[in-house]
Amino acid sequence: MKRFYLFVLLTVVSLPALWAWDNHILISTPRTSLLLYAEKGNSLRFQYFGDKITSGQIPHIYSSGNGLNRPAYPVFGASCSQTPALQVEHASGDWTLDMVTENIETRTVENAQQIVITLVDKLYPFIVKLYYKAYDNVDMIETWAEISHTEKKAVTLKRFDSGHFLLSQGDVWISHMHGSWASETFVTTERLEPGMKVIKNMDGSRNGQNDHAEIMLSLDGKPNENAGRVVGAALCWSGNYKFRIDTDNNSVHHIFAGINDEASEYKLEPKEVFITPKLAITYSKEGLSGASRNFHRWARNNQLHNGWGTRDILLNSWEGVYFGINEPGMDQMMSDIAGMGGELFVMDDGWFGSKYPRKNDVSSLGDWVVDTNKLPKGIKGLTDTAKKYGIKFGIWIEPESTNSQSELFEKHPDWVLQVKGRAFNYGRGGTQLLLDLCNPEVQDFAFNLVDTLLTNYPEIAYIKWDANTELKNYGSTYLPKNKQSHIYIDYHRGLIKVLERIRAKYPDVVIQACGGGGGRVNYGVMPYNDEFWVSDNTDALQRIYMQWGTSYFYPSNAMAQHVSASPNHQTGRRLPLKFRFDVAMSGRLGMEIQPKNMTEDEKVFARKSIESYKKIRPVIQLGNLYRLASPYDRKGVASLMYTNDEQTKAVFFAYKMEHFANQMIPRIRLAGLDPQKNYKLKEVTPNGKPCFLDEKLISGSVLMNTGLAIPLWQEYASVVLELTAE
Repeated sequence: MKRFYLFVLLTVVSLPALWAWDNHILISTPRTSLLLYAEKGNSLRFQYFGDKITSGQIPHIYSSGNGLNRPAYPVFGASCSQTPALQVEHASGDWTLDMVTENIETRTVENAQQIVITLVDKLYPFIVKLYYKAYDNVDMIETWAEISHTEKKAVTLKRFDSGHFLLSQGDVWISHMHGSWASETFVTTERLEPGMKVIKNMDGSRNGQNDHAEIMLSLDGKPNENAGRVVGAALCWSGNYKFRIDTDNNSVHHIFAGINDEASEYKLEPKEVFITPKLAITYSKEGLSGASRNFHRWARNNQLHNGWGTRDILLNSWEGVYFGINEPGMDQMMSDIAGMGGELFVMDDGWFGSKYPRKNDVSSLGDWVVDTNKLPKGIKGLTDTAKKYGIKFGIWIEPESTNSQSELFEKHPDWVLQVKGRAFNYGRGGTQLLLDLCNPEVQDFAFNLVDTLLTNYPEIAYIKWDANTELKNYGSTYLPKNKQSHIYIDYHRGLIKVLERIRAKYPDVVIQACGGGGGRVNYGVMPYNDEFWVSDNTDALQRIYMQWGTSYFYPSNAMAQHVSASPNHQTGRRLPLKFRFDVAMSGRLGMEIQPKNMTEDEKVFARKSIESYKKIRPVIQLGNLYRLASPYDRKGVASLMYTNDEQTKAVFFAYKMEHFANQMIPRIRLAGLDPQKNYKLKEVTPNGKPCFLDEKLISGSVLMNTGLAIPLWQEYASVVLELTAE
């Protein structure tokens, strides 16, 4: 490499996370480094990502054969055979780019260092600013691009990835989440082979019910939860996305991530700046769980609203009464959850509509007025009832949708996404339509819905924001005809604008992101939400699998996990109440049930379990997760645990997934404890006599190296243990 031009600002040298050496840029977190080579007038090159290195070790990367020396942000044009991160069409019809390094800036931001590398095209006044943000309190690097130009006419962006990084080819395995409604976030694991692996979403309004916008890459063979090198990546975007892993014939994996380019060409006007979503990447030598802990800490610090707050125990009305909302029923459910120690009641769908009362899912969305036939005293009567029982009150809304049978649609038919001359393609209930959030008037409508509720009823403490249909009818009456291809992007820009306005005015209200179940589990909306609904499927056995996958990237205080009825409403499975509680307690505990149908013994058990959960809630919701025995390994059990930073408190969970006579139950080795400490074990939710482990004192070294014989002798047995260092 040529070494004649050192142009990086001298301030870079003094920054702990950024270091320049002979045109190299070393970007580091506490335990991770990313190395670039940036020579003015030449393409930016990606060299290394992995264990933290010092500036003095940069030559060793090359000496050991680990310098990858590939384009950091490959573009189409000068080279046509390589897979591009950026592809454009100039107004002249030219499809080429040849981007070279022009400038580098460094900035200090809160808990992070940020570097901005400006790339310019050799022929056109076309500019890309690549951002790299390295945190000093967690092993996470964010990267994104700002794309602009000063050409005379619009440039069409054909592909516009947020970022691109590389890994040396080897025995690399990918883990990603796949599913559908009521079976979201099931983990799929496979070895990366030569060719292209694509993970994408085309739902339009939600992106979490099919494949997820996150991946784990295990570098040392088949994934292990607590050992081995792992790279994790998450795209912080709520709309259509695409991950592409291109394994080339030169022994390199190229990982691209960004907004899905299908049906999303973007007409970039002169001087307009297109900002891609952030791509967050982490590296850990502590297996999948280690990468997860990095994401959890990063999320609580930066990407989850009120990330370090604990969440209330709630009862949601949906599975208890469905659309059968009425005043006496709400009073009864509030009384029951308060009596069991709950802290919040949420009234779900079915409370609104005047001309078209909401009796089922075929009408009324958009008509956000109380149905006084169901609720004569209105919302004020409900908040007064909640206050009477000493609990908080929350409410369900679906601001982005309407029904063809609604007053809103009758008044503003132009507000829905539609294609002139074509019949509507309806969603849920055969009548649901998506509002056009590209339109500022529709954005105002969505904001005013929340603003009016919270202004008129400031006692509302919680909002469940649902989104029950994908984007259909690909047409906008607001966007000009030459920019219809912006719909997938501008819809989500509009959504974020609404959420930003709500959070600016109402920072303290708790908001749950729900998308017909787990459709809104993404880091595009998480900065504005306190939690999300994992799935409409509340079956505890199936939830173990879904919650396991979700925990790969999302912290437990964001994961809404509810105790529901037996038999379960989605699967018909019958499960013990203890098992249902023990599964739900591994995240944010709630209930999705009609309490009046519970026996008195069940209510007593629920009351004791809720009381116990409150004591261990800080460790579960804010602790460090260690997944121990995966349900996907088909060993008949699943187990996980949380520890606090001081390693003085821990909570351990174990579940029996299947039952056979003379079944061998594997010993579970714990993790995250202090080997020098002794821990007192206490069973948290005994149903009768506590198990034999209760009150035992066992050293951290034995718990982690030898493990526990778990008392899971019956079908759907479960145990929750609190560990306290003595």
